[in-house]
Amino acid sequence: MKYQLGLMALLLGLLGTVQAAPTTAPVQLQAAVNNPERVEKNRQRDVYRHPLETLSFFGLRPEMTVLELWPGGGWYTEILAPALAQKGQLFVTNFNPEGPAESYLTRSAKSLNNRLAARPQVFSKVKVAQITPPTDFNLGPANSVDLVLTFRNIHNWEMEGYQDKVYAAVYQVLKPGGIFGVEEHRAKPGLTAAPAQVAKSGYMPEDHVIKSIEAAGFKLVGKSEINSNPKDTKNYPGGVWTLPPTLSQGDQDRERYLAIGESDRMTLKFIKVNK
Repeated sequence: MKYQLGLMALLLGLLGTVQAAPTTAPVQLQAAVNNPERVEKNRQRDVYRHPLETLSFFGLRPEMTVLELWPGGGWYTEILAPALAQKGQLFVTNFNPEGPAESYLTRSAKSLNNRLAARPQVFSKVKVAQITPPTDFNLGPANSVDLVLTFRNIHNWEMEGYQDKVYAAVYQVLKPGGIFGVEEHRAKPGLTAAPAQVAKSGYMPEDHVIKSIEAAGFKLVGKSEINSNPKDTKNYPGGVWTLPPTLSQGDQDRERYLAIGESDRMTLKFIKVNK
């Protein structure tokens, strides 16, 4: 098995890491993206987030067991849940809803639980893996998940200083040969500031992200420019949150930021290999 995984990684490496998104996608994924149950304001962001192309690039298939990390408002969850409902299984992480009332994590946990409960026609089969940062990152049984996904979360982990714990937990829960799909706001190349400092802007250096994840036992097997945005100059007063959808500066230069669109993002595909 060790030899087979090593050979797999070698072959993938020989194929090159810069890849375009597949031109075809599973019928279930196409249907999930086109699902009329999707919230309209979420659907309007497809032009920036390219869900069909992104999930196809990561290799999503309808029979997979998939874990989405830090799903936030559930933008991708709304697509993943129906895509996996018939043959697969979707897990999402959430925090403790019974934690301190004043805690952001508690409020976030309750909000996600409410979203899932309010739309059973979409989310009834989704299961929750409860975690408690910065100490408990138990994502599930070892070697139990085919695909782990994270969308624009790494800057938060880096600011909190527990990114390596998350990567270790992802490595443990993935099956041998499993895929870790990453999308993250991409900083300008060549920055000399510490990554934790850069992360405060919401952006992350791509080379640092790759190095950190590979140090946890993964091998980079694909890059895509699906979610790139050359209009993003990455030098805004409010960091990445200056751009839509947050538009943190309110009406100040609003039309300029709307014309730029959402951030420039790296899209990276890693495989779990034996350490």
